[in-house]
Amino acid sequence: MSYFVGAYASSPNVEGWDQALEKAYYDQLKTFKNMKGLEHPFVGQLHPHDDDWFLENIDPAWDIVFTCVPGTMARMAANPNFGIASDNEAGRLEAVAFIEKACKAVAKLNAFSGRQAVQAVEVQTAPNKSMAASSAKSLKTSLDTMLSWDWQGAQIVIEHCDQFVEGQTLAKGFLSLEDEIHVLTTLNSELNNESKALGMVINWGRSAIEKRNLNGAAEHIQKVKESGLLVGLMFSGASDQSSEYGIWEDTHMPPSIALADAKSEDCSLMTEAEMHRCLSLVYLKESGLKESSAKESDVKENGEKETSPSIVGIKLGIRPHDTSLEDRIAYNRDALAALDRFFV
Repeated sequence: MSYFVGAYASSPNVEGWDQALEKAYYDQLKTFKNMKGLEHPFVGQLHPHDDDWFLENIDPAWDIVFTCVPGTMARMAANPNFGIASDNEAGRLEAVAFIEKACKAVAKLNAFSGRQAVQAVEVQTAPNKSMAASSAKSLKTSLDTMLSWDWQGAQIVIEHCDQFVEGQTLAKGFLSLEDEIHVLTTLNSELNNESKALGMVINWGRSAIEKRNLNGAAEHIQKVKESGLLVGLMFSGASDQSSEYGIWEDTHMPPSIALADAKSEDCSLMTEAEMHRCLSLVYLKESGLKESSAKESDVKENGEKETSPSIVGIKLGIRPHDTSLEDRIAYNRDALAALDRFFV
C-alpha cells in the first residue's frame, strides 16, 4: 500500500522560505517506499513560493492531490463571504474564480509531467456559517460551473471540514455532511458519467473536531461510504487536552503510537488503533476478514465490486516549530508505518 502525504503541514519552512532546507526535506521524502505522492496546498498558484522550484524538486513518479483549504482560509480572512457555498454572489464568484486557477494549475503540472499527475482536487464548502450565509443550493451552482471545465481527468472531491455547530468553537464551520452528500449525489445522478463523478474525502481530525469525540471520523466514513461517495481518508489528529496543538484545534496533530521508538504525541486522540478502526470500515469485507493488501476494488460477498478510496494518507503538523528536519521526517515515517501495520 502507498499513501499521500500532506508534506506542506510538516515542512521545516514554518516561517519564510529556504529553498535548500525544503530541498533537503523533499529529498528525504523521496526515500519513502510507501509514499504515493503529495497532498499539495493550492493558494492561487502551483506552489506558495516558487512554481519552478516545485516542478524541479518533486519526484516525477509522485501523484498529486491538490487541497484548496490553505488558499480558501487565506481568502476568507480578507472576505468572510468567500466560498463556493456562499449565498453572497460576489463571494461565491470570487471562490469559483479561485478554483478555476486550480484547474489551470492542474494543466500546468500535467504538462510538465507529461502525464496525468494530478489525481484529484479537494475543495471545501466555505464560508464559515457563523460569519456568512451559505447553502447547498449555492454549492450546487458552483459545482455545476466547475464541472464544465477541463480537469484533465482529475476528480473534484469535497473534503469535509467541521460543520457549523451552534454554541461550539469552530475550526472551519462549513456546510454539514448531509448537505454535501445531498449535493454530490444529486449532481452525480445528473452527470451519469463515471469519469466526472464527484466524491468526498474524510479528514480524521476535522471530523473529530466537529463531533467533539474520537468517533467522529468513523461515523462520517460510514455515512459517506453508504452514499457511494467515499474516495479518500486522510489522517491528521486532534486532542481534547491542552498542548501546543491546542484543544479541538485543526493543527494536524500527529498520532499516538504505542511503540517506544516511534515519534508520537501521547495526548492525540488519533491512536494507531483508531486509525486501524477507520481503515477497517473501508477495507474489511462483510465477512470481517482483513484484505491482505489494498486493491483498486474489493469484492463484496454478494459479488458486487466496491471501489476502494483512491486517496489515503497522512497530514501532520509538527510542534514545536523549531523541531529538527530529522524529527519531522520521523513523524511522517512512523505514521505511515502505523498505516502499513493494518495491512500486514
